Amino acid sequence: MDATRPKVIALCGSLRFRDMFESVQKRLTLEGCIVLCPLLPAPDAPPLSEEQIALLRKLHLRRIDMADEVLVINADGYIGEQTQYEMQYARENGKPLKLLF
Repeated sequence: MDATRPKVIALCGSLRFRDMFESVQKRLTLEGCIVLCPLLPAPDAPPLSEEQIALLRKLHLRRIDMADEVLVINADGYIGEQTQYEMQYARENGKPLKLLF
């Protein structure tokens, strides 16, 4: 990694921990990192269609591809099926993986 380029970090984890995503995104950005975060729908937003969910999942894998490292929001020790998939994808593509409790 070029020392003059900011570190790019992709956040993964259950979107039920929205507040933690927002807090971590803010902290890392203020530390000088570029943070790639999944869409965090507003709590009162209408549900997404299956097509939209599939698109968002594909886009998130591209975020992982673009990242220097992947940070997993692991609040309460919970890692869901989709997050497990994203972690495996990151490992298979040589991305450093860190868990944040």
